[in-house]
Amino acid sequence: MPVNENLDYIPKMNALQLKMARVALGLSVRQAAEIAKVSHETISRIEAGREDVKTTTVEKVRAALESAGVIFVDENGEGPGVRLRKALQGTEGLGK
Repeated sequence: MPVNENLDYIPKMNALQLKMARVALGLSVRQAAEIAKVSHETISRIEAGREDVKTTTVEKVRAALESAGVIFVDENGEGPGVRLRKALQGTEGLGK
């Protein structure tokens, strides 16, 4: 299977953004998978930059992380990234 070694965009979310989002939320790979309703192998494949993940699956994972409080920041001259929305009452420490 081809590997996306230079971390180019996987549609709308790159591999590094997924890992940053997961860590920012305090989630393990398995917890992120549970929230997104995908397998933990899928999360690992996306984080590894694998190109064999369906666009719809990447979008599903991104949507789940956004619902959990992550904002994905597009390329703005400094590179893509993530940040957290202001904490909603009762959501602090989601993955802990």
